[in-house]
Amino acid sequence: MFSKIRQSIEARDAFELVQSDLQEVEREIGVESIASVDAITAINGYLQAGGGKRLRPALLLLCNRLFGEVTESARRLAGVVEMIHTATLVHDDVIDVAKTRRGRPSTNVVWGNHTSVLAGDWLYMQAFQVALRERNFHVLDVLISLTQMMVEGELLQLERLHRIDITEADYMELIDRKTASLFSACACLGSIAGGADDATESKLSEFAWNLGMAFQLVDDILDFTSTDKILGKPSGNDLREGKVTLPMIYALEEASSEERKAVETVINEASYEHVPFMRILQMLEQHDTIDRVYERAHAFTEKARSIMATFPGSPGQRALQTIVDLVTDRSW
Repeated sequence: MFSKIRQSIEARDAFELVQSDLQEVEREIGVESIASVDAITAINGYLQAGGGKRLRPALLLLCNRLFGEVTESARRLAGVVEMIHTATLVHDDVIDVAKTRRGRPSTNVVWGNHTSVLAGDWLYMQAFQVALRERNFHVLDVLISLTQMMVEGELLQLERLHRIDITEADYMELIDRKTASLFSACACLGSIAGGADDATESKLSEFAWNLGMAFQLVDDILDFTSTDKILGKPSGNDLREGKVTLPMIYALEEASSEERKAVETVINEASYEHVPFMRILQMLEQHDTIDRVYERAHAFTEKARSIMATFPGSPGQRALQTIVDLVTDRSW
């Protein structure tokens, strides 16, 4: 319990450095999310009210903070990355036929698939509309490359859905595109807005990529080990949706034919009715897969930590180091 309290305090302190900037970003997102079509405005308002940690815009702002005070460009781009992230979540929920998001009914449940997809498309385009105000081709290049990577990631996931023959390399390729690429882009944009040179931008990009890989691996663990209340969605949801993540990949490497059949049953039925969730947890525990995934996550955070240690000590640098420490041990 005391560990969780400490983590919450550390997370709050890390974000405190850019708290006023995040509030400004939030206001800007609200303004930029108003459309001429009422349904889109309503969906955008619903999504924004749903909250979230705002880790990605905070990462962008903190990377920008390494070069001085947060710039107006950085705040604008922080709003852009959050809008892109939100658009991907809307599309993901439609594709995954998700029922909840952050503890509330997902947009596809409330408004239907067709309206939700179009609202996600609108958010993507609005994000680029805002980014265009920078009049910076490098910014657009980063955002276009990011969007292509994320779409490729979603297509790869669709190709591999409901399959149990996924390898660790397959999965790493997937989370590179779906998660780490966005973290990396946030760091790039923060450094661009801070006037960093190419070498520094590249170094920050590598830092954030490693952070993103670790973040997703911990998410994979929490999907099995955390509670519905903390996750904002049902525990074990990934497997129910046919997604075989790294904890399960490791377990399947050593699984008996009976265990493999149990996993296939959950995937094929999209439920834990005939194979209880506890049976899957016991399988993961038996093959010690949670600890193995934590080790992989720690390897990525160690790399991120070593890169950040090369930057001069500053409030921004210390805040980023704190976030690295929290990623693999988070309850915030």
